[in-house]
Amino acid sequence: MSGTRGGERSTASLRHRLAERGIDKGLLLLLPAVVFALAMFIYPFSYGIGLTFQPTALIQERWGGGVFANYVSFFSDPFVFDSVWITMRLALPAALFNVLAAIPVAFKLRGKFRGKRFLTTLLVLPITLGTVLTAQGLLIFAGRQGWLNRFLLEIGLIDSPLTLVMNYTGVFLSLVISGFPFSFLLISSYLSGIDPSLEAAATTLGASWSQRFRRIILPLLAPGLATTFILTFVLAFSVFPSARLVGDATGDTRVMALMAYRAFGEQIDYPMASTIAVMMGVVELVIIALVLLWRSTLYKGSTGGKG
Repeated sequence: MSGTRGGERSTASLRHRLAERGIDKGLLLLLPAVVFALAMFIYPFSYGIGLTFQPTALIQERWGGGVFANYVSFFSDPFVFDSVWITMRLALPAALFNVLAAIPVAFKLRGKFRGKRFLTTLLVLPITLGTVLTAQGLLIFAGRQGWLNRFLLEIGLIDSPLTLVMNYTGVFLSLVISGFPFSFLLISSYLSGIDPSLEAAATTLGASWSQRFRRIILPLLAPGLATTFILTFVLAFSVFPSARLVGDATGDTRVMALMAYRAFGEQIDYPMASTIAVMMGVVELVIIALVLLWRSTLYKGSTGGKG
């Protein structure tokens, strides 16, 4: 009898120790999320990586390299490898422009004034358009026969239509239109978490606006700027509809997503498409690591506000 009671006490003690470490029946609630992650992310990701080591006979014959033939092909084929720099040349400037342009706008709209809600709505409205509708709007407005060119021709400002779409400029404008609202909303939310009394105190001590921004706002805003840049960069780096609809799919907007689609949909080379997709992830991770490293060099502390 005493042995039974001792066993019950031992079991209860074990459950208590596990509960202190967060291990209890409540963990079963995580099961659906774990199954979803396995089915929708981990398994497809692992399967895609596995495909990269199964090159087709044509790739092996042309580039060699055995199971690494797809990677050898990626780095050796200029038409494919140059898409890395083409994508970076689009994504980095677009993300940087969106973040830098959103900072002063978010600062201006931080206070309360008449018409703020209406102006904010106008700034975030492009989110509802989507990339396809944005591309269509650019073609109608900025195309060779678009409203802008016809207006400039009629007033005699130009002699021939400007080439603003079906090239780098068209894709860049599309990325700005679709990415700026996200940057603006994110930076506005981070700014709202910075206690205004910090700036007021610095002002009373004689600090100028530039000093307040450089020594107070920027260090506190750095984590938000890093996160905003990362999300905007990833959004721009994976550009596909814009590069196809308002860009040059075989020229200066031959981005990596188009190369992956070309391998998948046109060449029916699934292993090569997976290789390009994996390399897209690697490049993104490198940029994200560099941004997070920059963020770590600045002060990160409590904002003293809602953030």
